Amino acid sequence: MTLTTMTAVTASVLAGGLLLDSQGPYQRAFDAQHGAHLSADFSGATVDAGQLTATAHATGVTQTAGPYATLTLHPRVAAGNHFMPAGDPLGAMTVVGRPIDGPLDDLRVTVGRWVDGPGEIVLPDGDSPLAVGDKMVVPNAPGHPTLTVVGLAASVTATADGWVAPQEIPALTPSGAVPDRQMLYRFAHAGTRTEVEADHAAIASALPAGAVLSSTSYLDVEVDANRNSATFVPFLVAFGVLGLLMSLLVIGVVVSGAVTAGRRRIGILKSLGFTPSQVVRAYLGQALIPAGVGAVGGVLLGNLLSIPIMGVADKALHSVTLGVPFWLDLVVPLVTLAAVAGAALIPARRAGRLRTIEALAVGRTEQAGRFGRSAHGFASRLPLPRWLTLGLALPFGRPARSVTTVAAVVLGTIGVTFGIGLALSLNQVEQGLSQQMPGSVQVMPFPAPGSSTKPRLVTMADLDAAGRAIAAQPGTAGSAEMSFAHAGVAGKTGQTQIVTYQGDSAWAAMQLVSGRWFTGPGEADVPLAFLTAYGAHVGDTVTLTSGGHGAPVKIVGEVLSLHNELLTDAGSLDPLALPLVPDSRFFSIDLRPGTDPVAYSDSLNHALAPYGLTAMPNPPHINLVVISMDTLATILTLMLVVVAGLGVLNTVLLDTRERVHDLGVLKALGLKPRQTVGMVLASVTLTGLLAGTVGVPLGILLQRTVLPAMAGAAGTEVPGVDLDVFHAPLVAGLLVGGLLLATLGALAPASWAARARTATALRTE
Repeated sequence: MTLTTMTAVTASVLAGGLLLDSQGPYQRAFDAQHGAHLSADFSGATVDAGQLTATAHATGVTQTAGPYATLTLHPRVAAGNHFMPAGDPLGAMTVVGRPIDGPLDDLRVTVGRWVDGPGEIVLPDGDSPLAVGDKMVVPNAPGHPTLTVVGLAASVTATADGWVAPQEIPALTPSGAVPDRQMLYRFAHAGTRTEVEADHAAIASALPAGAVLSSTSYLDVEVDANRNSATFVPFLVAFGVLGLLMSLLVIGVVVSGAVTAGRRRIGILKSLGFTPSQVVRAYLGQALIPAGVGAVGGVLLGNLLSIPIMGVADKALHSVTLGVPFWLDLVVPLVTLAAVAGAALIPARRAGRLRTIEALAVGRTEQAGRFGRSAHGFASRLPLPRWLTLGLALPFGRPARSVTTVAAVVLGTIGVTFGIGLALSLNQVEQGLSQQMPGSVQVMPFPAPGSSTKPRLVTMADLDAAGRAIAAQPGTAGSAEMSFAHAGVAGKTGQTQIVTYQGDSAWAAMQLVSGRWFTGPGEADVPLAFLTAYGAHVGDTVTLTSGGHGAPVKIVGEVLSLHNELLTDAGSLDPLALPLVPDSRFFSIDLRPGTDPVAYSDSLNHALAPYGLTAMPNPPHINLVVISMDTLATILTLMLVVVAGLGVLNTVLLDTRERVHDLGVLKALGLKPRQTVGMVLASVTLTGLLAGTVGVPLGILLQRTVLPAMAGAAGTEVPGVDLDVFHAPLVAGLLVGGLLLATLGALAPASWAARARTATALRTE
């Protein structure tokens, strides 16, 4: 009872804490870190610090922080790093020189420490390409300085790509350049986009034209954060409900069985003069004392486990750890103890009504009913060893207890099936999302590491030559030139991102939810976000617009993506006459089997050196949200298995002890220890098989219900192939899993029964 109650309370505290932790994580972090409603970057050549400080008096502004000096750097990986080869470009990086604390957007260091001197930098946690201890070199700064990553930090307003000490900015500023400046603002009214835009306009009107370079609203960051947190809720609710039902069920089985098993003590109490009501109170106390100990232990263990587990969840949600609320630590054990009292009350009242002589017959097993006798009679006619038929018939002697045991194992099987299916589906979804940057190698418009070519603007002629060099490179299986553009959609306001493919893009196709991949100009694929935003459907034709020109494209498929974008052949945009921007283009390369991406990139870089482009291996796509969900699902599934196993163990142990007299008779008649073990294990065979037969389909149904709900919260749909992860070998293994779970739970009582001495078992004769 202590172990069962402790496990149940631990699972309930942890699941409840996770569910509460996933509610409003961004707002919680925003309040804790004094988030800014608006982060704005200003041209250092246009405005000075005094002018920016004066914006604190603009209409609607209630609080400011800054100005902080900012630089846009183009660093490269230095030698000796953990994962990335030396010389690889890290892309454009906005670096801000500021202190760690506010008064707005307090930075929360999650790994390592804050900068305390020159040559150090802190990067954003979750988005950093480098680890603590890695180094980067800044080739466009005087003396090519090297910065060491000393920590990772979380910014609730996503204010920068890195932070350094303010005194570090002059050493990183290119000769003749002027650092830009960043200001953080809070407003009196910033609950809607319209209000934030009005506040932004008031600040811009107080400054010279062109002073504002860029800005970030906290509402944009909040949308992404809340979308991530919403994906956690469905599967946490599913695990929480499973854990609660199983905990209550197993507690009921264990408590009622323990009270029923104490029949001899009931007789002793009655012989000493205890009244029926006193017997009931004694047995309620006997159940509540170990349950109380278990509840206290469960609260302590649940809070200890919540520290690392909620840390994983909060890292994925970019939030701050809430911890388990105090009221939850009170409610869960109180509800559990109420369930224990309720489960113990019925058998305790029955015990109070027992006659003294009947209760003292401890060695006698209660007579099986007609159903149990019929089961024994039927089993005895089977062409099986007698010890095996006895074991198969045992559950029918106590059908009510057997049904609850089956229910506990069914819930455990549902949890295992659901957990495994969820993990497999999430990993396939992650692979599908990684197709946004397809291929084993990427070619970017930057000079290759070690190249003698000076940095310059890449031209269309360079891209054409690079395409020919890629096609001629040994090991190339296919390549596609990709680029990004923006265009409007006829009848709608605003612009959408267009991703174009030039060349054979079939191998680079994103995972489809429905329809097919485009095959040429005039066709396009879009995610659910685009269909929702523009009220379109697969099969519709939309017209892209730019500069008074229009380009109709037919939507031929829906793809798995979290972005609002349109993917099409580059020829679809020819009617728009969009300006060519070579720096926005890159190549994705598919390699032949057995080709090493690193060696291929090194060889290709020699051919690309004259064109100012760099080939680099495409790193594996790692999604922190998926990793945290896999971690949580694994832990919660193991807890469900433990609770189900404890339920089986207690039930079989009670059945075995109640049948101690029958066991002694069978041993006296020649039942061997190994046959005793086999008989006890056989008693749970039908339980395990039935649990697998019922639990596996229900677990599959739960997976097919929860995963689409999670995807809907994230703003996409799940492809059918990512739902259909239960293939025949896996289903067969899960069906056997119910039997394995029941067998493991019964193994300890079976061993006890095999070791029991015949004389001890027959001591009441």
